[in-house]
Amino acid sequence: MLGQGRHAALALVSLLLSWREATPIEVPRDARIQQELKQPPTLVRQSVKDYIVDPRDNIIIECEAKGNPVPTFSWRKNRKFFNIAKDPRVTMRKGSGTLEIGFRSGGRPEDYEGEYQCFAKNDLGTALSNKILLRVSKAPLWPKEVLEPVVVTEGSPLVLLCNPPPGLPPPFTFWMTSGMSPIRQDKRVSMGLNGDMYFSNVIARDADTDYSCNARFPFTHTIQQKNPFTLKVHTKEPYNDTSYNATDPFGGRKVAESTPTFLSPSGSQSSKMVLRDEHLLLECIAAGLPTPTIKWFKKGGDLPGHKVKFEKFNKTLKMVSVSEEDDGEYVCMANNHLGSIRHSIFVHVKAAPYWLDKPTDLVLAPDENGRLVCRANGNPKPEIKWLMNGEPLENPSPNPSRQVLGDTIIFRSVQMGGSAVYQCNASNEHGYLLANAFVSVLDMPPRMLGAKKQLIKVIENNRTFLDCPFFGSPLPELRWFKNGQGSGLDGGQYRAYINGTLEIKKARAEDEGTYTCVASSILGMAENQVSLEVKERTRIVGAPEHKSAIRGSTARFTCKVKSDPSLPVTVTWTKDDKPLYLGWRLKKDEESLTISNVNEGDEGTYACTVKSEIDQDSASARLTVLEEASLNPSVSSALPPDRPDPPMDLDLSDPAARSVRLTWIPGNDHRSPITEFLVQFEEDRWEPGRWQNLSTYPGDFNSVILQLAPFVNYQFRVIAINTVGQSQPSRPSPRYKTSGAAPDAIPRGVRGWGSEKDNMEISWEPLLDLERNGPNLRYSVWWRRKDAGEEWSNVTTEGSKHVVHNTDTYVPYEVKVQARNEFGPGPESNQVIGYSGEDVPTDAPTDLRVSKVGSTKANIHWKPVDPASVRGEFKEYKLYYWRESSLVPGLLVSKEKRTKGVYSTASEPSGILSDLVPYSRYQMFMVVANGRFEGPPSNTVEFTTKEGVPDAPRFFRINRRSFDSIYLEWDKPLEPNGILIGYQLKYRIVNGSRVGGRTQLETFFPNVTDFTLRLPDRSTRYNFFLSALTQIGAGEVFAEESPPFANQAYIDQVDIATQGWFIGLMCAIALIILILLIVCFIKRSRGGKYPVRDKKDLPLDPVDQKEDGSFDYHSDEDNKPLQGSQTSLDGNVKESDDSLVDYGEGGDGQFNEDGSFIGQYTVKKDKDETEGNESSEATSPVNAIYSLA
Repeated sequence: MLGQGRHAALALVSLLLSWREATPIEVPRDARIQQELKQPPTLVRQSVKDYIVDPRDNIIIECEAKGNPVPTFSWRKNRKFFNIAKDPRVTMRKGSGTLEIGFRSGGRPEDYEGEYQCFAKNDLGTALSNKILLRVSKAPLWPKEVLEPVVVTEGSPLVLLCNPPPGLPPPFTFWMTSGMSPIRQDKRVSMGLNGDMYFSNVIARDADTDYSCNARFPFTHTIQQKNPFTLKVHTKEPYNDTSYNATDPFGGRKVAESTPTFLSPSGSQSSKMVLRDEHLLLECIAAGLPTPTIKWFKKGGDLPGHKVKFEKFNKTLKMVSVSEEDDGEYVCMANNHLGSIRHSIFVHVKAAPYWLDKPTDLVLAPDENGRLVCRANGNPKPEIKWLMNGEPLENPSPNPSRQVLGDTIIFRSVQMGGSAVYQCNASNEHGYLLANAFVSVLDMPPRMLGAKKQLIKVIENNRTFLDCPFFGSPLPELRWFKNGQGSGLDGGQYRAYINGTLEIKKARAEDEGTYTCVASSILGMAENQVSLEVKERTRIVGAPEHKSAIRGSTARFTCKVKSDPSLPVTVTWTKDDKPLYLGWRLKKDEESLTISNVNEGDEGTYACTVKSEIDQDSASARLTVLEEASLNPSVSSALPPDRPDPPMDLDLSDPAARSVRLTWIPGNDHRSPITEFLVQFEEDRWEPGRWQNLSTYPGDFNSVILQLAPFVNYQFRVIAINTVGQSQPSRPSPRYKTSGAAPDAIPRGVRGWGSEKDNMEISWEPLLDLERNGPNLRYSVWWRRKDAGEEWSNVTTEGSKHVVHNTDTYVPYEVKVQARNEFGPGPESNQVIGYSGEDVPTDAPTDLRVSKVGSTKANIHWKPVDPASVRGEFKEYKLYYWRESSLVPGLLVSKEKRTKGVYSTASEPSGILSDLVPYSRYQMFMVVANGRFEGPPSNTVEFTTKEGVPDAPRFFRINRRSFDSIYLEWDKPLEPNGILIGYQLKYRIVNGSRVGGRTQLETFFPNVTDFTLRLPDRSTRYNFFLSALTQIGAGEVFAEESPPFANQAYIDQVDIATQGWFIGLMCAIALIILILLIVCFIKRSRGGKYPVRDKKDLPLDPVDQKEDGSFDYHSDEDNKPLQGSQTSLDGNVKESDDSLVDYGEGGDGQFNEDGSFIGQYTVKKDKDETEGNESSEATSPVNAIYSLA
């Protein structure tokens, strides 16, 4: 395996040395080019790999791509073609491949869970999206349970389990009382990372409240609450709540103290795997009395303080953006005054693949060469696979113009029709990366992209660029000509760039003319012209000056301009950076601005700006308005402070080898004292034209000695600084060149390391330019074998690296480096220890064996190798293991090799191999590894894991096929982990969020995968829990809830008759009607037994109800008898006994669905009432009630 990789690498190197790669063609963003250019598809938008959706919303899976011709889109679901046309709920957006799945007409989002991949295709290739794992957010109900009170002794530790329902994504847990008050957490009481509540020791006061774990599900924004725990704390002495205080929580009672023990994690050591760039959370929770204090440290190093944070009262260590150097042993220590205890957590940092060199699109002309490179890193190192248009590439390739060499594809002499989209897949056990990069073979004759026959006007002595954008495939050669003559412009005053631009370093009058650019290739030629005119610079030769004017006087600013006669110019004035509006007081002419009758509002800064079509210049001055009384010498005190003027008359004196005296005259400080002078320098050897800060000096200095570096040609300038700001820089001083000297600096970063088994590379950081101190800088390099008594070997080189050849394998060397120039050597660096290269280890671990083999773990043992045989820095013992087969007949398994590294220098090393699949046959061997190589393999060991519990069934579906039955269907687990002996199904009735009834149990033979359940009632729903069985026991549970029946509204309507509130309402209505009938019957039986002569002149009027709830009586114009009534002997109207309908005013009283009357009760009487007649009965139930009153 290693030999094949070495041969492939050598083949790649030899191929690159003998092969000339063409520069990839960059396609311009010109609209016409883009419209004509044929281009393979390129994905521009796609959904995330792990895509969790809200079941209440429509599902949108994004996939958008560009290309020419416009791409068409198709999808695969679970690696099979997804026929969108056959599913009425699925639509694809027009012009893209984005899927929209709607559920307005029914359907379940769960039916669309799975792995999706989008394909964008046109005539030139096919681009692939990532594999998008679509999952529906789940917020399962918390199983209802009755929790017995938790009994605990005072001072003992306690853990209250949360066990939230497994949601997707997982819920956020927190603890509250049943009254929804947060549980106060502190050093003694806190919630762990798993959601459990930990008490380091219990005090009697803990029983004063209850404890309920809550789970908040982020997608549905719902919170579920577990039934609360109640505590009963047993105390040895009576507990009085008034004796509690924070310093003595036990109220003076004697409670046995205890040394610290760990509640989480258990044991003396544990391990944690974390991925690169993720957050690491380590937790240590200890029990004990007094409450232990937690401290953290890293074995063999310091905790990285910039990314470590301690939370939960030091019980949790949080590290952000984990990297490979964070791998190691972390120790937490819990202590109180009785003792201490430690726990080691071994953190293993792994990494999903990440890009080192992501492949990019490649545009080539026919017969050109190119390459696609795909480099990724990770831990374990990712495997690189190439695909073309979504199909795996064969190696060796049937296409002679294409060769795949590991992470590189080489293209030679490509031809038309060779366009395609290539996919690079880098994957390891922690994830994958997928990148699309197209190779487009394009032939296009040269064409000009810019405007035709441009006219360019430039300022004299300015650097000028003439642009000639062009394109073609193959890339055309471009040449410039002036006035149609010459053999091409490049060199001297001119410089031609590969992008078609011609630079004129300093435009002069003689450079005027017509410039022609010609682009040519084997497919043709194209040209364009640019005319150049050189103009004189526009400048202000008479700038305005600061003025002070008395209020009411006239102020005048001058602005004299000189410009090219052929360029029209405009002069504008502004005041305080705002446009100045001219009027009768403000007038301007060609060279001045006049302000008449000056007042306070005129005070400010006036700027004159002169503009031509190609350049501009500006100058400004300040106007200060004074009162007449200010004509005395103290007028300057009224002026505002301003920046100082630049220093003047810089002079150099007292020259020395590394110093010189600089003297200057300070400028006007403008009413703000100068606080500081800044001295800058410029040198013309390494960075000409760049001014750099040298040093600063107090504001009362004007002569200083500058400390300089040797062999530098300096010039200086000075900037004055006051409270307003900095002055303009002074004029530069004369140049001053220091003499050379030997280097003063010591080379930094000296190291020695081996790139091959028989060499050592010595490297260092080169000296900075200003540290050279003289010409011909070189480095003297010394090395000798450590502790061998050898003489120093040395060499002198101009570079920053030297390779020592023919060394022994992995031996230590002493190394030092010294800089020197023509003036002599500098100081030597400190000696450092370097090592020569590593070689392949010669020995293999022996006597590899296993013990204590369980279902998922096995102990491994071996005899170590001789340290000398490692031939390098010992890194680890690496165990290669793979699953050879399953003991379950007919079950196919992946034989992909996995590795586990073990660092051990013990005489009898051992380790634990975990994450094995039960009931399987494994093989393994071991190698020893140094920094670069792995040694030969050990003996191969075969072992068999024990039977375990099975995985969850592959699927579990529940369907309602009728009113009275549920049909259940499932499939066997993907990993049975043993011989299946059957399935067990537990179910119980659920009503909303309440679970009722006892749990039913059904068992099935292993060949039974369906079950029909008869329902006692069509509205009954169940929670089902299905698991597979082996001899070891029941496996992972697949939980589902039965769906509601489709005609649920009808079921609800029928079931209303069984609801308690409805039955109570009907009974109340019946009771009221019965009371009314009894009253009527009593009044009828009393009819004719009391005289009505006293009321013969007072007829009973109909009743109206007032707004305040009282009743109003008034006469009715037409008191006719009720229909269906009969007249009594004395002439009164007698109502029929047989119908309540007659009590209604209109005679058609009706009942609502709840049994209440629709009509209102009213009263009607005869028009005439015979004197002396007696009332025989109440005319209505309402009258009966009035008569009772």
